[in-house]
Amino acid sequence: MTSGGAHVVFGTGPVGCWTARALVDLGLSVRVVNRSGRRPSLLPEEAEVVAADISDPARAEEAARGAAVVYQAMNPPYHRWLELFPALQRGALAAARAAGARYVSIENLYMLDPTPPITERSAVAPRSRKGALRARMAEEVMAAHARGEIVAAALRPSDYYGPGVTDSTFGERVFGPLLAGKAAQVLGSASQPHSFAFIEDVGRAAATLGTRPEAWGRAWIAPHAPAVTQGEMVAIACRSLGREPALSVVSPAMLRLAGLFVPGARASVEMMYQFTAPFVADGSAIERELGVAPTTLEEGIARTVAWYRARR
Repeated sequence: MTSGGAHVVFGTGPVGCWTARALVDLGLSVRVVNRSGRRPSLLPEEAEVVAADISDPARAEEAARGAAVVYQAMNPPYHRWLELFPALQRGALAAARAAGARYVSIENLYMLDPTPPITERSAVAPRSRKGALRARMAEEVMAAHARGEIVAAALRPSDYYGPGVTDSTFGERVFGPLLAGKAAQVLGSASQPHSFAFIEDVGRAAATLGTRPEAWGRAWIAPHAPAVTQGEMVAIACRSLGREPALSVVSPAMLRLAGLFVPGARASVEMMYQFTAPFVADGSAIERELGVAPTTLEEGIARTVAWYRARR
């Protein structure tokens, strides 16, 4: 296990917070960095919080001083990815180089050919502008690794769900209405299989990549429970709530209409291909080689329902 310096997590959204929690559980020194310096409720008290604008390399380097591992877990507003993400990653990479730290890049599946199953061997074949951006960013990380500037590993999950996850296709628009006695909203189709990554599993997997030398130098698909349809996931949530399933489907046309008024909806239109056809991720390699197994959907959704209940 890696030790001898701080594990520095850039970003305090759900991914950053659950990564920090997993690292704290391993007994490691953890520092998290966000723009405001505020401590999210999900973040463990043992983690230090530092304010810095990571798009400024000098400030990123200062925030990561003494780091053993840097985790890039940032996620700017969805409709501003093309504008903001490249500079954030450049700052994170500069920080890792300056500290002589290893680097864990938390990415996604947008860059990969969606032909199921999506694995570590799937071709880089983005179908969207955000996918093309993710491909360029992933290449930047692994090129720096190949040049010997950093030692890197990448984690690639599908859409998140779980405690703390609200701004997701299986977040507030599903659990909020269900808890209010209304119908959940799902994107694209309720009858196509879709892999979702439980956020706590993503945090554990990121911490594993940062602390296991055999993980470095490659990209890993995150652990995912076997894919089911969004309709089946809503049914699991409703069983946990003790109510009958109820859902409505937001079609591509409806999302395009919403996008006329809502920037986040407009930014989501190009990703609808993932929800109108099977989108199935295979994370068996990380379970087989590194021992990171996925949480079952029943347990993960029950934990998510409990978090939403407590939040409300």
